[in-house]
Order: sequence, then structure tokens, then C-alpha cells
Amino acid sequence: MFLINLERGIARFSNLLGAISTLLFIALLCNVFYDVLMRYLFNDVSIAMQELEWHLYAAIFLLGIPYGIQQGGHVRVDLIYENQPIKRKAWIDLFGCVFFLLPFTLLVGYYGIGFAQESFALGETSGDPGGLPYRWVIKAVIPFAFFSMAISGVGMMLRSINAIRGVSEEGFSNPPIQH
Repeated sequence: MFLINLERGIARFSNLLGAISTLLFIALLCNVFYDVLMRYLFNDVSIAMQELEWHLYAAIFLLGIPYGIQQGGHVRVDLIYENQPIKRKAWIDLFGCVFFLLPFTLLVGYYGIGFAQESFALGETSGDPGGLPYRWVIKAVIPFAFFSMAISGVGMMLRSINAIRGVSEEGFSNPPIQH
């Protein structure tokens, strides 16, 4: 029961990041609308607003990945995976997490910390006149997002372990058999 509750807690965290990505997407739409309106109606261009578009897009993508992992929307070889029994799917997911997802996300997250710290220490700002200050903020999203991906990977591992143990098949489904 502990593993199921932990898995569900991690799923709630991943869902929260998905909701934040959704809100950031709405902010990006408003930003682009404002930018296009100002450019074509008032012939006014804002470098900061254009940079904010890039930053919002990066944050949406990076924070949306843990949600995608939790929902099973990540890349797999579906041709092989899809028709497998649930326990075999669970073993494939467990193997993928342990040998691919976790090492990669933890490595990038670890090195991303220094990347963001250096940006903060230097007081890095945009290189363009009128650009955004505090470039460290978007750089700090990188390690946060990769550690969040690792957390979602642990959730996938727990879901796999629960399926292998026969405790829960939540998150796994087999397609209906075609006759």
C-alpha cells in the first residue's frame, strides 16, 4: 500500500507540473498576441517580449515532460510494447527507467545546477538591448525540470513494480483483441 500511495503522490506532483505548463501556455498565447498586435498595429517591437516567448516556450516544454512521463506519453518502441502483456510492459518500463531515464535526467540535472548558479553569480542578463534581466531564472528551470523528470521516472518505476507484484495495473492497458 505504501508504494501505491507514493506512486500516487508522485503522480499528483507530475500533474501539478502539467497544470503549470498549461498556465504558462496560456501566458505564451497572450504574450504572442500582444507582441503581434504591437508589431503590426503600432509598429512597436519589444525585445523583452520576444525573449519572454522563448523563455515561456522552454518552461512549457521542460515542465510538461514530467507530466508526459506520468501519463505514458513518452517515446517508446510502441510497435513492440503495445501488444505485450501488462507484466512485460512493466518490466520494459522498469528497465528503461533504471538504465536510461534516471541516469540521463540526474546527470543533466546535476550539471544544470552549476549552469544556473554561474548565471546567477554573474548576474547574467540578455545580450540584447531591451532584453530580459535575470537570465538565471530560465536556466534554473533546467535542473528543476530534469530532477522533476527523475521524480516522474521514480513514479513510473513504482507503477511498474506494483504491476509486476500484481498489486495494481493502473497506468497499463492492453488494447482489445481484434477478431
